[in-house]
Amino acid sequence: MKIEHLAFNVEDPIAVAAWYGEQFDLKIVKHLPEPNQTHFLSDGQGTIIEIYNNPPDEVPAYASMNPLIFHLAFVSVDPLADAERLKAAGAIGVTEVLPGDGSHLIMMRDPWGLSIQLCKRAKAML
Repeated sequence: MKIEHLAFNVEDPIAVAAWYGEQFDLKIVKHLPEPNQTHFLSDGQGTIIEIYNNPPDEVPAYASMNPLIFHLAFVSVDPLADAERLKAAGAIGVTEVLPGDGSHLIMMRDPWGLSIQLCKRAKAML
């Protein structure tokens, strides 16, 4: 088996899907407007995230979670430049980590509080 997608219950799936599409060049490959405004976004390389709102009263308090408990990580060729671009689009910087192996990691929060990580690994994971 292989992973099909990872899903996120959010307050405003239309805005969140649009932001991730624009900021990370993700394309909507499926949209189910009713009843939950479900958006499936793909990076074109086999990774899909689902953004939806169901049930509305059980959206996690992403902004209050420690970023190390849960985050969405993206490969970045230039984490500092990407972090600045994301800040201009409403993201908030949290922390920068420079592990001893030469990697560069930047933890941020999207405009709704979900933790995202920008990863430049010294050695690619795959």
